[in-house]
Amino acid sequence: MELESAAASMVSVDRAVSDLRRGDFVMLESGAGAALAQAAETVTAASLATFTRLANGGASLALTARRASVLAFPKPAAAGRHGSGVVTVPLAEIDDPAIIRWLIDPTALRHGRLPQSVAPRQESGDSFAAAAVTLSKLAQLLPAALTATLAPGEAAQRKWLARHRHLLRVEVGAIADYARLAAVTLQPVSEARVPLAAAEDARVVGFRPADGSAEQFAIVVGDPAAHQPALCRVHSECFTGDLLGSLRCDCGAQLEQALALIGAAGHGVLLYLAHEGRGIGLINKLRAYQLQDAGLDTLDANQHLGFEPDERSYRAAAVMLRHLGIQSVRLLTNNPGKVEALTREGIAVVQRVAHAMVPNRHNHGYLATKARRAGHLLEG
Repeated sequence: MELESAAASMVSVDRAVSDLRRGDFVMLESGAGAALAQAAETVTAASLATFTRLANGGASLALTARRASVLAFPKPAAAGRHGSGVVTVPLAEIDDPAIIRWLIDPTALRHGRLPQSVAPRQESGDSFAAAAVTLSKLAQLLPAALTATLAPGEAAQRKWLARHRHLLRVEVGAIADYARLAAVTLQPVSEARVPLAAAEDARVVGFRPADGSAEQFAIVVGDPAAHQPALCRVHSECFTGDLLGSLRCDCGAQLEQALALIGAAGHGVLLYLAHEGRGIGLINKLRAYQLQDAGLDTLDANQHLGFEPDERSYRAAAVMLRHLGIQSVRLLTNNPGKVEALTREGIAVVQRVAHAMVPNRHNHGYLATKARRAGHLLEG
């Protein structure tokens, strides 16, 4: 896909993300018809009344299957062989936004009870419900949405509704392809020398995708392209650890040690990726912290919020490395999953360089959970 064509496909999704974060409705379209969607996190009494009126009794709440399992819903009815990990429950008997909030947010106070007749339905991967949940994830909101399929065969009426209510129209296919395009269309747009305490011969390269959305950064020391396999750290941004020095994780220490090791080697690269909270965003990470303080471990907390244990993709990392002329690396990580992910994306990981930090009393359980349940290694 040409860069301009990719950008055009991405822009409507980026705008839809902004609309969802503001609490607006969007119109999802595909060859199968159209549907209304709203991020469940933003529902108010007024918006719920409007949404159900426009839905003409056909509104549903879309949740991830992980969140539905936490709520102990009955096993959903199947919708074909290829499920999406998304289920829907009808909203006909739920007219209180506080109940919706409780259903989607485990940090919210329990409110009311579910009707006995609730019967979840497993959605297919190309469904409007699955697209709406994906949009909510892209918006870094809780992964849940209100959806309502519009009557088929009424294209003119849908166009009138979109124009009358100022609804953004976005293709389901564009939503499904957005994350991939955001990675593969990354281009270096700016570069500057930034001497660091750990590496004076450092420069920062900024990358931006075709639609101008979230930027990614590479800290390049020396000439790693000429010294392959290059010493490399793929680091997920962590506001609390990297900037505030939080003791709940080991991110800040990993960042400092990686820069020190690359600086000492004289050549290498650290990729700083927009992966806050293993891809769920800072607000949701803070929610996960609340759940951890209530007794859940770091992986279960993400799943109680409706997310996968790890929502990250490393396609952007591979794209950035290739732009920098790097095809093979010695990877600073204790996460074998990163080795596998980069390898799948065509980067040769010649060596995994151990990169474990000494635990403290605040993150000992966190690190132990990653080792026990996510396969992270503990050697230093």
